Amino acid sequence: MSGERTVLSATSSDVQNQASKPALKPMLAALAGEVRQQPPFWLMRQAGRYLPEYRELRAKAGSFLDLCYNPDFAVEVTLQPLRRYGMDAAILFSDILVVPHALGQPLAYLEGEGPKLDPVRSVEDLKRLSRDRFHEMLAPVYETVRRLSTAIPAGTTLIGFAGAPWTIACYMVEGAGSKEYAHVKRWAYGDPVGFGQLIDLIVEVTADYLCRQIEAGAETVQLFDSWAGVLPVAEFRRWVIEPTRRIVALVKAKHPDTPVIGFPRGAGHAYEEYVAGSGVDAVGLDTTVPPVWAAQTLQPRLPVQGNLDPIMLAAGGKALETATHDILTALSGGPFVFNLGHGVIQSTPPAHVEALTRILRDWQG
Repeated sequence: MSGERTVLSATSSDVQNQASKPALKPMLAALAGEVRQQPPFWLMRQAGRYLPEYRELRAKAGSFLDLCYNPDFAVEVTLQPLRRYGMDAAILFSDILVVPHALGQPLAYLEGEGPKLDPVRSVEDLKRLSRDRFHEMLAPVYETVRRLSTAIPAGTTLIGFAGAPWTIACYMVEGAGSKEYAHVKRWAYGDPVGFGQLIDLIVEVTADYLCRQIEAGAETVQLFDSWAGVLPVAEFRRWVIEPTRRIVALVKAKHPDTPVIGFPRGAGHAYEEYVAGSGVDAVGLDTTVPPVWAAQTLQPRLPVQGNLDPIMLAAGGKALETATHDILTALSGGPFVFNLGHGVIQSTPPAHVEALTRILRDWQG
């Protein structure tokens, strides 16, 4: 009898402990596997040029990098969409290319042209990079995270982020955006050992960068692999899945309870292999992924996030409402965070984001 009483007592204690735990924020609950009648939402690039208040602050800041590296400005920009729309998450305002910049690679943003970097295209070029001032350069980013952790509303999740190694390498090697990715592919295919040194460096500093964001207050982090889809399958495994797996393992070694979201844009059917091999806790779906396929193939394994076409948001109207309902119908039966399949585009009317917010908040499942 005494043994039975012990079991009953332990069970009662467990129930009490569970009851005493604070409820998870909506997005964190979804990332933990909870199915919510009203899925949480946020939007990639939700803070940005489509908002007039952003454009006003951007003009005051001077350069784009000045905007990223000034905590006063970066905090304000991060909060702007929350004030308008009340998203369930705030994503740190920064840029994926602060990582190569902090390694000493010259970086500039030219109006109408995007980022420009001095290319790194050989093992010899790697000698120009240094970790010596890495965290010193990124200290303003960590300060932004610290301030945001207390500035955002109580139920809002704070997201940190970084670019995934393949995508960062694309920019570092090409020196800008690209259509063919000829330089980076030529190095990766022709000298995988040398190119692997660049990837190894990016893996190590990115994992450390994400850990610092978590220690400053980020509650989840996302790896953006915007150019994952330009690789054939074998190279996708080598340069997308494996480096991501290593970063996730390094982050989890220090912060096992912090969810990591992977976003391998353009991965197609390789999404399934990415989910199985990368170790991410949730996966962001790009615009091309059929929601019904994702519900059947990916969602039984982990929470999914996505995947409204950003052009649909810009178009608005009945098409926006129908597409949003289709995604919700397909994916809200499992753990799910509503988002876009890529970032908000500049020409998006703010009123359309407001309309999307109403659709999501009115959804009854």
